[in-house]
Amino acid sequence: MDKNALETVEKAVEVLRRGGLVALPTETVYGLAADAQNPKAIAKVFEAKGRPLHHPLIVHLGSADELGQWAKNIPKTAWKLAEQFWPGPLTLLLQRAPRVLAAVTGGQETVALRVPSHPLALAVLQAFQSGVVAPSANTFGRLSPTLAQHVREDLKEKVDWVVDGGPCHIGIESTIVDLSQEVPSIVRPGGLSPEVLAKVLGFVPQRSTHTPRISGSLPAHYAPKTQLVLAKPEALVHCATALCAEGKRVAVLHPHKTALPENAQWVCIPQELSALAQQLYALLHRLDKEGFDVLLTSLPEADDIGAALRDRLTRAANAHLATVPPNND
Repeated sequence: MDKNALETVEKAVEVLRRGGLVALPTETVYGLAADAQNPKAIAKVFEAKGRPLHHPLIVHLGSADELGQWAKNIPKTAWKLAEQFWPGPLTLLLQRAPRVLAAVTGGQETVALRVPSHPLALAVLQAFQSGVVAPSANTFGRLSPTLAQHVREDLKEKVDWVVDGGPCHIGIESTIVDLSQEVPSIVRPGGLSPEVLAKVLGFVPQRSTHTPRISGSLPAHYAPKTQLVLAKPEALVHCATALCAEGKRVAVLHPHKTALPENAQWVCIPQELSALAQQLYALLHRLDKEGFDVLLTSLPEADDIGAALRDRLTRAANAHLATVPPNND
């Protein structure tokens, strides 16, 4: 680690130890980090984000060796998943240890834990020698940040120190696997697909909605400021035409260019799912600044990380209570 990076890590640790807030880069999105054992620091996270107090937080650790300090009755499956996928975009939902504050869990008996793989995040966590809560470093319900610039523009002086680790290379939040029940299930799709998890679990984990409250589970979430409307791929041109007829300026997000009405603009998005995931939030942040009235796109296929992308886009569209123009069956 070079001198500048070392100084950045030392500053971040100093801020965390005095109860401040640090924007921390991870491989998924930037997190708003605070000491997970400091009630006043945790309260600052909720205040800065405007986050509901009952909404639980994910505790980020520097190593899987710390797992036993934060969870109890840990099943063998958890250790196997941690060995294979930590550090990485996997969050494990487990029974909480006595030391875990109720403010972290939303008053529940489960705690969400992960070890991020970004080298600066790991360096901060290992130097801090304890867990930090780190929800996405943005106003609650809005787009997650994948650049330090996104954090600065949104939360501004609410953050005491921003660690600039460059673009997040996965770009969407971690997969949350519930291990507090007898059968493991996915309660939030994310950076690890069910098929990848199956290599350790021996079966493809199913999506479950019968679960403790978790981060990112509200029907409306991950929203750009600009209205996002979803349409089937074959209906995009029709929808764009209908919206333009209402006087709307429309951005059509699609991998392939097609003829569009005069007041609509094509915005190229990657067809490859991992590239789309890595770029999606940054693209939506940029389009929020370009004066469009509506962002129009379709859901990707559910293969691999596509399930997570579909989840994020659906919740983002719900945030605006968007209605798709007629004839979109």
